[in-house]
Amino acid sequence: MTETIAPRTVRSPAASPTLGGLGLFTVLLAAALPLIDFFIVNVALPTIGRDLHASEAVLELVVAGYGLAYAVLLVLGGRLGDLFGRRRFFLGGVAAFGLTSLACGLAPNAWALVAARVAQGAASAAMLPQVLATIQAATSGQRRAKAMGLYGATAGLSMVAGQILGGVLVAADIWGTGWRSVFLVNVPVVIAGLVLAARAVPETRSQHPEPVDGPGTVLLTASLLALLAPLTEGRSAGWPPWTWLSLAAFPFVAAAFYAVERRADRRGRTPLVPPSLFALTSLRRGLVMIVPFGVGFSGFMFVVAVALQRGAGLGPVPAGLALAPMAVVFFFVSLAGPRLVARYGTRVVTAGALIQGAGIGLMALAAWRSWPDLGLVELLPGAALAGAGQALQLPIIFRVVLSEVEPARAGVGSGVMMTTQQSSLALGVAALGTLFLSLVPALGMRDALVATLVTQLGCVALTCLLSLRLPRTIG
Repeated sequence: MTETIAPRTVRSPAASPTLGGLGLFTVLLAAALPLIDFFIVNVALPTIGRDLHASEAVLELVVAGYGLAYAVLLVLGGRLGDLFGRRRFFLGGVAAFGLTSLACGLAPNAWALVAARVAQGAASAAMLPQVLATIQAATSGQRRAKAMGLYGATAGLSMVAGQILGGVLVAADIWGTGWRSVFLVNVPVVIAGLVLAARAVPETRSQHPEPVDGPGTVLLTASLLALLAPLTEGRSAGWPPWTWLSLAAFPFVAAAFYAVERRADRRGRTPLVPPSLFALTSLRRGLVMIVPFGVGFSGFMFVVAVALQRGAGLGPVPAGLALAPMAVVFFFVSLAGPRLVARYGTRVVTAGALIQGAGIGLMALAAWRSWPDLGLVELLPGAALAGAGQALQLPIIFRVVLSEVEPARAGVGSGVMMTTQQSSLALGVAALGTLFLSLVPALGMRDALVATLVTQLGCVALTCLLSLRLPRTIG
């Protein structure tokens, strides 16, 4: 249907926009970019530091600046897409992501790189909510289930592939670009994505758009910054007083945000995050599950990358390839997710948590027995099991969260879900990363790694218990 309609056609409310196969491929390609870029820079940081003479604190900002801008603006990005048109905002976000990636790749010094990364995070926040909102508004039934399954597969695969790709690009040193290639590689992908999106992505928007909630936007931004800024910067900065003051202020700012949003909701206005949205049982319980899953996943990725490179002495490419079985298995198992859910319901998520726990346990055992000779062969059984378990959780949780969200609120629902995921990823690196690095001096690299993996098992156990509260079927 999309092929016969001009790209700029605005559909009437009675029309039903349809996301075809090419359009789905395009939005999934765009969805992969922000997640890849969250992880791709990790293995490039040592090279960036040497080349730009950057301190550890500035390098932390290269990571944290992107993550913070990304997290705090996601809900606003979803609302603006609802208001102005998701296709239009998607195209603008993709173009901005390409330009900011180019700015990162050409950055003359470390502070210019930090500024470009903050702008890149903002572009990601404009682009990503439109992906899920478009899927939600332009698909239905089995097509939506399949699209959400593919989205979850793309998300999980991107997070692992980002780290692998970063190592390969830095080691390849294409045309002498070194670390800059991890950003410049985005530019041709963005150009192709813009061409495809102009042809294949339909326009959707809320039929009753509301103006942006200014007070809510300011308070949500302040509350997320109060939580994430000290957690992401505290360790490298030596936990100065501002970090503790910021964490202490977080519950009060969050309470003020909730009060303002609740008052707006009761008065018939549309707040940035409508509290009535959380009356949806599937959304509320699914969001709660995303937190321990995201914390454990991102913390695991960070800790394993550090342990394999600094402890086991692997280069960036072998360290990344050690997780390749996880990525491959995740992709193929996630494709079977919709069929399994149709037959067994959300108990598939519980089974996935148990399988992931077994995989993490095997990896901890391999680290204990084989250290420092730890690589692809030693980690393969555990990594493959963990990937299978994750694939039976993440895509299905995404479907659960958005299953009852009406199309008019698709942008808001997508923004809330992505903010929860991104905040959890940042929390995981901060929490498990700090635990691991603080244990290394006392226990050594091997025992610190094992202890951190055991801690991650606690996150997996929590997701397993929470999965028992999910609705048995997905609407």
